[in-house]
Amino acid sequence: MRMTLDNPATVAAPYGDRFSHVARLDLGGGTMLVLSGQVAVDDAGEVVAPGDVTAQSERVFELIGSILAAHGATFSDVMHIRTFMTDLGDLPGYGAVRQRAFRDTPPPASTTVEVSRLFLPGAVLEVEITAFVRTDAPGT
Repeated sequence: MRMTLDNPATVAAPYGDRFSHVARLDLGGGTMLVLSGQVAVDDAGEVVAPGDVTAQSERVFELIGSILAAHGATFSDVMHIRTFMTDLGDLPGYGAVRQRAFRDTPPPASTTVEVSRLFLPGAVLEVEITAFVRTDAPGT
């Protein structure tokens, strides 16, 4: 078993370089990926479409997809998704984007909670992902 921390070159460095985008745990038979919470920021670290849940959801899932791909994973490898939203009234907009991300796979286990605010002004959601990528043949 080996654990590494990574910031894939496919996404901008984490805010203030204060954390890693992903913790990777290589296990016998597969790799577990635990992604830090992703917010909708551009490559300069600025919030995309402040207050717009749909635009931010699209950017968040774009970032997540890039991080997963950098580790050989896709949305079909996602086991659990945890979402923090500043207004659960925005759930339909977020849900529509999320549903598109998982359209080709059964939806993962999920937790969604409302929070009073996020660390960047204008950000309305933050999404964490846990994924598992098999490296052995199924059933072995």
